[in-house]
Amino acid sequence: MTARMDKRFADLKAEGRPALVTYFMGGDPDYETSLGIMKALPEAGSDVIELGMPFSDPMADGPAIQMAGQRALKGGQTLKKTLRLAADFRKGDNTTPIVMMGYYNPIYIYGVEKFLDDALASGIDGLIVVDLPPEMDDELCIPAIRKGINFIRLATPTTDDKRLPTVLKNTSGFVYYVSMNGITGSALPDPSLVSGAVRRIKQHTNLPVCVGFGVKTADHAKVIGSSADGVVVGTAIVNQVATSLSSEGKATADTVQAVATLVRGLSSGTRSARLVAAE
Repeated sequence: MTARMDKRFADLKAEGRPALVTYFMGGDPDYETSLGIMKALPEAGSDVIELGMPFSDPMADGPAIQMAGQRALKGGQTLKKTLRLAADFRKGDNTTPIVMMGYYNPIYIYGVEKFLDDALASGIDGLIVVDLPPEMDDELCIPAIRKGINFIRLATPTTDDKRLPTVLKNTSGFVYYVSMNGITGSALPDPSLVSGAVRRIKQHTNLPVCVGFGVKTADHAKVIGSSADGVVVGTAIVNQVATSLSSEGKATADTVQAVATLVRGLSSGTRSARLVAAE
């Protein structure tokens, strides 16, 4: 459903502000709480939702997201249940784009064609599969595009001008610029380097460029959003879930609300970003 994604970014461009892209781990700490979080995200100001697919060996994720995946798997989350989360969310929201993010192994085991059909039926708009390089586009990227699902690629500070066209070749929806090297959830990058990188990527593509890694506060969102088409927040949200849990790791009455409060703050940052840039 590329149309939902394209419409959302076109609407935001007309509004003159960047997107707030929010990541959470499907099934963390349990199915119902996770669905509650997902439903709360758009109300709190999220423009695009990244739905994490828990995986037992997430080598590119920082400790917070690894722990979230472990909690989800321990709670019985599967790829099938993660697709069901999206389908349950779609019963009340048919406009917010959903991007599933994770690793190829669970999709491969599920079966690529079956996964893509089920993803479409569940209202998924895009995929970010962090361990599939462009050289493996035939595995999942090309079949996904044929079905009308965006395949969103990561670019990093080490993706030079020679490599960038290869990375962008079959990318659609938006480009996810990972603003520093290393695992997720590290420190915030230098804003001037981010704006330079966004400009460089835009020389190669007309797609929106969303920037992530290290965004934790409204001020961070404001700074990054002044040069990017979108601000991606993941680790801060996952940490918010973790700190709200009971000593046994179970959801509390505060879990969904804690995430909503954080996202409202981040949203205020992105909504004031362009105003700052224009001054």
